[in-house]
Amino acid sequence: MFYEGSIYRPPSEASSLILQVTVGCKHNQCTFCNMYKGKRYREKSYSEIKEIIKEGASLYPSAERIFLADGDALTLDTDLLVTILRELYATFPHLQRVGIYGGPLDILAKSPEELNRLRQHGLHIVYLGIESGSAEILKQIKKGVTPQDLITAGQRIVASGILLSCTVISGLGGKEYSKEHALETAKVVSAIDPHYLGTLTLMLEPEAPLLRQVKAGTFKLLNPWEILQELELMIKHLEVSNCIFRSNHASNYLTLKAHLPEEKETLLTALSDVIEQNRQDLLRPETWRGL
Repeated sequence: MFYEGSIYRPPSEASSLILQVTVGCKHNQCTFCNMYKGKRYREKSYSEIKEIIKEGASLYPSAERIFLADGDALTLDTDLLVTILRELYATFPHLQRVGIYGGPLDILAKSPEELNRLRQHGLHIVYLGIESGSAEILKQIKKGVTPQDLITAGQRIVASGILLSCTVISGLGGKEYSKEHALETAKVVSAIDPHYLGTLTLMLEPEAPLLRQVKAGTFKLLNPWEILQELELMIKHLEVSNCIFRSNHASNYLTLKAHLPEEKETLLTALSDVIEQNRQDLLRPETWRGL
């Protein structure tokens, strides 16, 4: 395949054919992220994309799911995205869904009419990284948006009829802003009311700018129990109507899953039992870092 650099995709797209139609991330300033720091952002031409689709079809002709990478693929011109979607469904006879990352600024740049058009041509799901609902944390991590921007972007996807999967990052506010992070993130997620919600745990690779603050002592990482307490507080204040919740990423200390709001109390009980009993044996061993 025509891949440039490392390729990232959501956990739920593990079995999808990944087609890289953009390279890197247009924003690429978030201090916690190192995924695209080694890439120069660019949008691939339609001729390149046609060749990518052609090769993908030769290798995986029975693909049922396709994910369009990299981090800012939704920023492509709507007409081009529609053309790509048409080409995909014409080329892959078994194709059932197409997914894409959608940064908040990319979503806000699309009108409701454009998003409706993309849904009509087979864009099935958009993945939005909320990260945090705290205005202060969003500023510190250089996300480039406000909580209201996140709410407006998320609500616009939901209103279009496209499925919305949101992610938040436990521990992103450090010790100083842990409570604010939990409460304000719950507010933003509740206002959006996404179809899916996933949590990640802050893990800093050497290239992540935030790691410099950790080493300087100005950012205090949470230990596993503080992470779980923060998560518990967020879930307590979540008010969603029909959301599949998952905490099963490789970074998470504890694997959790629930349908909210029906299983909210069961989820909270599971969390509190682990926290109160100090059940280190229930934490995923590959994530235990002894912080």
